[in-house]
Amino acid sequence: MKRIALFFLLASALTSHAQRNLNLEETVFGPRTYAPTSITAASWIPKSNSLTYLDKSYQNLLSKSAANNWAETSLLSKTELETALKAAIPNETFSLRMFPYDYKWRDGNSLLLQVDGKDKVYTVVYNLKSKNIESFIGNDSQGANRELSTDFSKIAYLVDNNIAIVDKNGKVTAVTNDSDKGIVNGSDYTHRQEFGIKKGMWWNAQNDKLLYYRKNETMVANYPLPQWSPKVAEIKWIKYPMTGQKSEEVTLVVYNSVTGQKVTLQTGDHSEQYLTSVTWDPSGKFIYVGVLNRGQNDLKFNKYNAETGALVKTLFEETATTWVEPENPLTFLPNTADQFLYQSDKDGYNQLYRYNTEGKLIKKLGFKDIVLENLLDFSADGNKISYIGVTNNGMDRQLFEVDLKSGKTVQLTNESGIHQASLSGDGKYIYDQYSDLKTPNIIQIKEVKSGKGTVLVKADNPFSGKINNPKIEFVQLTSADGKYPLTGRIIYPNDFDPAKKYPVMYYLYGGSHSQLVSNKWLGGAGYFDLYMAQQGYIVFTMDNRGTNYRGRDFYTATHRNLGQNEMADQLKGIEFLKSKSFVDQQRMGIFGWSFGGFMTTSFMLHHNDIFKAAVAGGPVIDWKFYEVMYGERYMDTPQENPEGYKLTSLLNKADQLKGRLLIIHGAQDPVVVQQNSMEFLEACIKAGKQVDYFLYPTHEHNVMGKDRIHMYEKIADYFNQHLKK
Repeated sequence: MKRIALFFLLASALTSHAQRNLNLEETVFGPRTYAPTSITAASWIPKSNSLTYLDKSYQNLLSKSAANNWAETSLLSKTELETALKAAIPNETFSLRMFPYDYKWRDGNSLLLQVDGKDKVYTVVYNLKSKNIESFIGNDSQGANRELSTDFSKIAYLVDNNIAIVDKNGKVTAVTNDSDKGIVNGSDYTHRQEFGIKKGMWWNAQNDKLLYYRKNETMVANYPLPQWSPKVAEIKWIKYPMTGQKSEEVTLVVYNSVTGQKVTLQTGDHSEQYLTSVTWDPSGKFIYVGVLNRGQNDLKFNKYNAETGALVKTLFEETATTWVEPENPLTFLPNTADQFLYQSDKDGYNQLYRYNTEGKLIKKLGFKDIVLENLLDFSADGNKISYIGVTNNGMDRQLFEVDLKSGKTVQLTNESGIHQASLSGDGKYIYDQYSDLKTPNIIQIKEVKSGKGTVLVKADNPFSGKINNPKIEFVQLTSADGKYPLTGRIIYPNDFDPAKKYPVMYYLYGGSHSQLVSNKWLGGAGYFDLYMAQQGYIVFTMDNRGTNYRGRDFYTATHRNLGQNEMADQLKGIEFLKSKSFVDQQRMGIFGWSFGGFMTTSFMLHHNDIFKAAVAGGPVIDWKFYEVMYGERYMDTPQENPEGYKLTSLLNKADQLKGRLLIIHGAQDPVVVQQNSMEFLEACIKAGKQVDYFLYPTHEHNVMGKDRIHMYEKIADYFNQHLKK
């Protein structure tokens, strides 16, 4: 018995010894190394109850279906695909390392795949029945923003700032020939990708006309980014329109690929407006565009004639005292070609509205206070549509389906947490990938009617037996105005002892379109958060007013005075921490990047007696240095809101700095230009205040790759130097 007892003591000691903390390299690459078991690239085959996905080696496309009781079968291997490619395109060299991750189903029998050849990128249609390449089309691998016509007969793409079209026979047609680099055609980087812009070109359903953005930024100020690698440093010039200054001028052009003629949509005074939510009518005769004024508080949703470019009519108009922010194109109903779905938060929450093409509102399809996050697919009969909605005060994601005629909405998933879910093509089954704070990953197929489930994956904690897993809890607080519940996340050190006192790393962001705390695995915490907790810190994070998924009033509370209500809410989190006996109030540090860098620096000036040390990465220091599209949405122009710009500027408050502040910036940052931090350094020098500063010469707004390990080491060392006893 003594030997058995000794054996178990030794085994326990060995197990305990095997558990270790994350190292700095794992703060960057750990999410890949310790990812919970999952299923890769899952997709329903259209109009079926068959699910496809890639195997763990990324070499085979596999399938499960209700017909064979969800048993696994092989559909297509990388080797079989390579054989078919060689037969169809014998003179090309393909080097597939894995089965194409971004495969798409064209129909129930054929796949749409993108593969790289020696000098070209090919889009191919693979037929699963005949096991061969049905058709293919390739374009120069240097081409960007590829836009494939729906009949797979041609591809529009960019070479620098000009558009070309290649057809299936390899014939290339130049659509634009602008020699001035200040004229940019067809780019998704229009309006700096604000307003949900993800594309710069659109084919009509008839595949004979290409609609594209034409961006004129010749009048926009050039901004210098020094390049340090050459023997004599050089300047890379970018176009950067700062708040209150001249912005780009954008038009929409229709190119007829049959006649070669072009027509510009008559969108009015294009010098002071934004063109968003661009959508073709199914008939190909009309184009719908959201025309947003520069002040971003007046949106006209217009209908244009595609042949003449003339304005047909304004379908409806949205105005606001804060801002209107269109984020999505229209979604036309499959059974009713003259009706579409429009997303808007005009009534408080981003929800669906059913309109006809004359601008008449047919039905409001919103449900309670649910925020629509991701619109999914129509049902097989076209009478319903599903979507992922945000519930539980922003913490959860659930699958919903709404009847387009009656508006009746049904919630199809129920467990509190984050569901990434979708309905099968026949509507009988749900593919549901789910996690919460304590659940790494569960993937199951659920029958809609009965609710019965077949578990495909139930992931174990990937840290078990390897990495110390810090205790994480959610904290419920109330916003400073008393109106909204707020959720914080606290991470405790290893072997936490409430009788001891611990230093704090307060991590925050706080800006629009963000959320750091949600009910998913690890509560949304990053691996650097876990690392710092393992190093003996209390790590705290909270989402304030101004962040996303809580409705319009919640995120517009910051209008014209960025940082003020955000800090007021974050002070509630700070009060919570200070109320805990295990928090050492004399050893509190704060860290944030970008908007979080602005918030971090703001706290060190406005509330300078709280934090002993701070790290601000890529911080906005004065909103007059930020770009037009984002900056003016929240602050208006400096001319319109001088008091707000003065209040939120940190340049005139440098003399209030206390504690140790480290600013980190990328020298190539095209988002928050380095001028922000350099001007603040100069203000601190004039005020006699010491600031620590570190520059990453080759990085842009974020420090990426292996250099990110260096960055995290610097941040950890800084807090250890100033907060550890």
